[in-house]
Amino acid sequence: MSKDEAVLICCGLVTLDLTQVVRALPGPNEKVVAVSQSATFGGPAANAAATAAALGVRTRLVTAVGSGVLADVVRAEVAAAGVELVEPASEDGSEPAARPDGADGPAVSTVLVTAGTGERAVVSTNAANRPVALPDGSLLDRTFGLRPNGRDAGEVLHQGRDVLLLDGHHPALASAVARRAREGGYVVVLDGGSWKDGTAGLLPLCDAVVLSEDFRVPGEPADRVLDAVAAFGPSFVARSRGARSLELLDAGVRSTVPVPVVHEVVDTLGAGDVLHGAFAARIALGEAWTSALEHAAAVASWSVTFPGARGWVGESGTRRR
Repeated sequence: MSKDEAVLICCGLVTLDLTQVVRALPGPNEKVVAVSQSATFGGPAANAAATAAALGVRTRLVTAVGSGVLADVVRAEVAAAGVELVEPASEDGSEPAARPDGADGPAVSTVLVTAGTGERAVVSTNAANRPVALPDGSLLDRTFGLRPNGRDAGEVLHQGRDVLLLDGHHPALASAVARRAREGGYVVVLDGGSWKDGTAGLLPLCDAVVLSEDFRVPGEPADRVLDAVAAFGPSFVARSRGARSLELLDAGVRSTVPVPVVHEVVDTLGAGDVLHGAFAARIALGEAWTSALEHAAAVASWSVTFPGARGWVGESGTRRR
């Protein structure tokens, strides 16, 4: 790709996902035999980055992977997905010493997928015990590369834009990266999976926010979540609602985007991450908000007909969606 093409930077969480498909979730003190199992990387920012790369957008992932054998597995798979990885380093540039609580490696998610319905149950450490210090100038320079600026903030979206997608994890890292992105004219998008420590500080730095159905703003009623988020500053706020249409608030105007009907759901794991990655990718390619979300809804709906968050990647028509 040419160095002049738009770039998508994804900043946030990467995990090692241990997934087992079961016919039914086990009850208390019950053991079940899995139909199948897999181990690969996951996490909102990582899955979104892989989605954008599969859709033909140059993509960079800024995250803390950790050290050890499992971290090396994650790095290799992220690279195989076509995503460039940027990681914070310790002060002397070396890997951190192993910690007794096991938090030196990548965060691990245990995922149970129910065969027949595609529903998933997830247990994860996320980034809670893996704090990342405020990044220095070197990390920000590596994150944004040699291009000092993104497209001019006054240019229309249809000309293509450099984009930053945040998932809200690693808030100190996210905030610093978002501020540099704003200075460089990037479009800043937030994956609002849930309200986290630091969300209130990130929202004013965002141009667009795509929320999950479960997202809530503290102290605000559920039916005013779009308005409450828009009050922080983003001009475009959307909320996914599973198979129902997405709700939109674009510069104060309400509308909806339909979700394509899926006749056979295989696995819903990562569908929201695919939605966010595809949305950010289409913005980077120059589309307007609503059109980008329509395309993203189609990709996310298609993704649930395959196993895993990236089972659809490489299938016929991927880059056309």
